[in-house]
Amino acid sequence: MIHIKSAREIERIRQSAALASQTLDYAQSVTKPGLSTKELDLLIKRFIMDHGAKSATYGYKGFPGYACVSINEEVVHAIPGKRLIKTGDIVKVDVTTDLNGYFGDTCRTFMMEPVSEKARRLVEVTKTSLELAIQTVRNGSRIGDIGAAIQTYVEKNGFSVVRDFVGHGVGVAFHEDPNIPHYGKAGTGLRLKTGMVITIEPMINIGDWRIKVLADGWTAVTQDGSLSAQFEHTILVTATGAEILTKY
Repeated sequence: MIHIKSAREIERIRQSAALASQTLDYAQSVTKPGLSTKELDLLIKRFIMDHGAKSATYGYKGFPGYACVSINEEVVHAIPGKRLIKTGDIVKVDVTTDLNGYFGDTCRTFMMEPVSEKARRLVEVTKTSLELAIQTVRNGSRIGDIGAAIQTYVEKNGFSVVRDFVGHGVGVAFHEDPNIPHYGKAGTGLRLKTGMVITIEPMINIGDWRIKVLADGWTAVTQDGSLSAQFEHTILVTATGAEILTKY
C-alpha cells in the first residue's frame, strides 16, 4: 500500500531527512585513511544520538551497524568492522535516521584522494545519474522514467546499473511501497503522486552489474571485483517537480 503523506508527516520527515544529511556532512568530515569502518560507524552513532534520533539501520533484520560503510568493490550493506579506509578508496556511507518515528535515508560516496581517474569518473557519473533521475520526478510521472534516466546515462558512459537493489517509499517506515528500480523504460510503471516520499539510490559499477552477497548475509560485492559507487536522496513528489529532503 502506497502512503500519501499529510502536511504534518511531510514536515516530520523533512526534519529527519535534514538530520540524515547533516550526519553525512559530519561523516565526510571525519572519514580519513587509517580509520576503520567500525570506528566511523561509532562516530556516526554518537552524532545521531546527540541529535535526539536513532539509527534505523541498527538492528534492522539483525543488522549490527549504525550505518552501512562500503568500500570499493563493496556495493552496499557492508557491515562496519576492522577494514581500514585507505588512500585511493571510494567509501560509500549510507545512513537512515529515525527521528521521533519518521525516517530520512541518504548515501554519498567519499573519495579518499588521490583516487584513480576511473574511480573519479565512476563517482561523478553516479552522482549525475541521480540528479538526472530526480529531474524526471513530478506528479503524474512514472517510475520507469526514473530508471530510464539512470540507465541511459550510465550505460552511455560505459558503466552498469546494479539490478538487485532498488529505491523505495520511505518516511513513516524505513521501507515502504513502491519499489523504485534504477533501470527500465520511460513511460512505464506506476504514476507518482503529490505527497509520495521515495528514495532514489543508484548503485553503479565500473564492470558488470552482477553482485554477490558474502557469507555474513549482508555485504554485497561486485562479482568481478570492480569498483562500485552510490548516491541516494530522499525525495518528496510535488505537483510541479521534486523536493530533495536530504539535500547537501
